[in-house]
Amino acid sequence: MINIDGSWGEGGGQILRTCLSLATITGQPVRIDRIRANRKKPGLAAQHLTSVRAAATLCQAEVNGDTLGSMTLEFRPTRPPQPGQYSFDVTQAREGGSAGAVTLILQTILFPLALANGNSKVILAGGTHVAWSPPVTYIEEVYLPTLKQLGVQAEVKLNAWGWYPRGGGEVELWVTGSQQPLTGLQLLERGAIKQVRGLAVVTELPSHIPQRMANRAANLLQQAHLPTQIQPVRGRGIAPGAGIFLTAEYEHSRAGFSALGSRGIPAERVAETAVQELLDFHAQAVPVDPFLGDQLLLPLALSSETSQYRVASISKHLTTNAWVIEQFELANITIEEDNQLVCVALN
Repeated sequence: MINIDGSWGEGGGQILRTCLSLATITGQPVRIDRIRANRKKPGLAAQHLTSVRAAATLCQAEVNGDTLGSMTLEFRPTRPPQPGQYSFDVTQAREGGSAGAVTLILQTILFPLALANGNSKVILAGGTHVAWSPPVTYIEEVYLPTLKQLGVQAEVKLNAWGWYPRGGGEVELWVTGSQQPLTGLQLLERGAIKQVRGLAVVTELPSHIPQRMANRAANLLQQAHLPTQIQPVRGRGIAPGAGIFLTAEYEHSRAGFSALGSRGIPAERVAETAVQELLDFHAQAVPVDPFLGDQLLLPLALSSETSQYRVASISKHLTTNAWVIEQFELANITIEEDNQLVCVALN
C-alpha cells in the first residue's frame, strides 16, 4: 500500500484526487492521512467524499474512512476501472445539500475512463461554477481541448448552471475510452493570439447584468488590442448567480480566466477582475496558464513519451501534484523555476 501524507505541500484536495485517479488506474491500494490538513475545514467535504465514491464505483474499491470530515482514507481497487453509464450527485453527500464542485469529480474519474476499454456517459450534479475550483466552462474551453492533443477523447455539456451556495447544476460527460497510451506534449511556445472568447452569464437575474459585464470586458480587451468576442447570456439555474469566463486562444495553446459575481460587487468590477488576470498572463508570453500547469501533470505521467511545457507560474499546486505522482513511481518530474519549465520523464 502506498502511504501519502495529505498535508504535504499545498495540503489540499488535489492530493486526494490524484491518488484516487492513480489508484483506480494502476490498481495500487493507497492510504492517505491528514487529508486537507491545511484547509480551514480539514478532512473530506462533500465534493471530496463524492470523488471517493465515484472512483470506488469505477473499480469496485474497498474503502475505509469515506465519511464527511474524515482525515484518513484507505482505498483498495479490486478490478480495473469499468466504462459505463454513471451518475454522481454532490448534494447527496451532505444533509441539506451542497454546491461542491462537480469539476473536481470529473477530474478524478476522467483518466480512468479514458484509459478503459469502452465508452462512458456520466451525469454530474452539484456546483458547476464555484470559487476555488475550475468552472465547467474552463473544462470545456481549455482543459479538454488541450487533453485532446494527448489522445483523450471527452466532451461535456452543461445542462444547468450551479452556483454557491445552492448548487443545483448538471453536467453530462462523455468519454470515448481507449487502452492506447496517451501521447506526450511539447509546449514551449504559444504562438500569436487568435482571439479572446467570452461568456458573461447570469441565472435568475436581470439581463442588463451580463450585458454590462460583456461590455466592460470587451472595452478593456479592445483597448489592449486583443481580438475579442464576448456573449451575454441568461442561463438556466435554480438560484441567482453571475460570472464571466474568458478564453484566450493562441496558435498552440489556450488559457482561461474567470470571475464570479457576488452581492454588492458591480458587474463591471467582476469583468475587470477576469480581464486583468488574462492581461497579466498575456504579458508573460508563455503557453500554459497557472491553472492548467498542475492539471497537465497527471495525463503526461500516463503518456508514452517524455513531455515538457512552460507555465505562467510554479504554484504550490504544481509542486505538490508532482510529488504525489512521483510516489506512484510512474514518472520523474523536473521543475525549473528560473525558466518556468516543467519536464515529465517516464520511469
